[in-house]
Amino acid sequence: MRKIYHEDDATLEILENKTVSIIGYGNQGRSWALNLRDSGINVIVGNPEDEYSHLCREDSFDYVSIKKASELGDIVMILLPDEVTPEIYLNEISRGITAGKTLGFASGYCVCYDQISFPEDVNVIMVAPRMLGELCRSFYLEGKGYLSMISVHQDFAGKALEITLALAKGIGSLKDMVMETTFKDETELDLFTEQALLPAFAVALKSAVEILIDSGYNRMESMLELYMSTEIGDVLKRAGEIGFVGQSNKHSPTSHYGTKSRMKRFEDLNMKPIMENVLKEIQSGDFAKEWSKEKENGYKNFKRMIVDFDQTKFAKAEKETLQELGR
Repeated sequence: MRKIYHEDDATLEILENKTVSIIGYGNQGRSWALNLRDSGINVIVGNPEDEYSHLCREDSFDYVSIKKASELGDIVMILLPDEVTPEIYLNEISRGITAGKTLGFASGYCVCYDQISFPEDVNVIMVAPRMLGELCRSFYLEGKGYLSMISVHQDFAGKALEITLALAKGIGSLKDMVMETTFKDETELDLFTEQALLPAFAVALKSAVEILIDSGYNRMESMLELYMSTEIGDVLKRAGEIGFVGQSNKHSPTSHYGTKSRMKRFEDLNMKPIMENVLKEIQSGDFAKEWSKEKENGYKNFKRMIVDFDQTKFAKAEKETLQELGR
């Protein structure tokens, strides 16, 4: 069984008189920097002059270059997109990772796929929130915790786990819990969720919306019923608390029977082989190679996919409904 840690398992004392460099001020970086600073930890931000730099100034951070932040930080947390991390690490971060420092990640991706190398005399750790960056911040402000996955990939001086737990405490995650894992398992499980479960859900939702609209049902009413009321989100939240099977028993008999009696029809679609193939691509590294190649080609296929999806009947119906709802 994986080990689980809570608030009392960590102390911030090990971070006293240390500087945490946050590399990247985007999705996760901003929340990390603000949460750690509010926890009394000395934080500097390494970020280029880009669309996020104005947020650094608004949040009263005097950000420096990524290279400088990597040199100044005792703990260097890389919070950049996976596909750009190897190049930036090689050119701007690696020389600053000197003996005794801690190199940290919020995703196991680049270490899992051996896309970066690091010296033997540093700690290499991971704190990976299972939460959107903006929610990491709002949960912190509300005094609520959230699950994170943690790992110590390399422990140079025997203090890597203490540092990892202190960072998890500093960003507010330990008010809920963190679970030990490996860089490999964190990466492969995360990618599998994104590439097997979410696509299946997206196709099912898109089909449901288009079928109802084509059948003459009111567009707004249909979309509110299917997901815009957030009922589905509440069901999944409850499933996370008492299990999917447990929450299903909380529904009306009509709902419960309707779901159970129709499951077999969808099981007959036999999605398992598709998901198994997705997992093999993740485990073999084929997806990582594909994604790196996509970046090298200027994200041409990715950009086309975004445009194509935005032009579907589902996307257009959603946009119109959100406008009418004033969201």
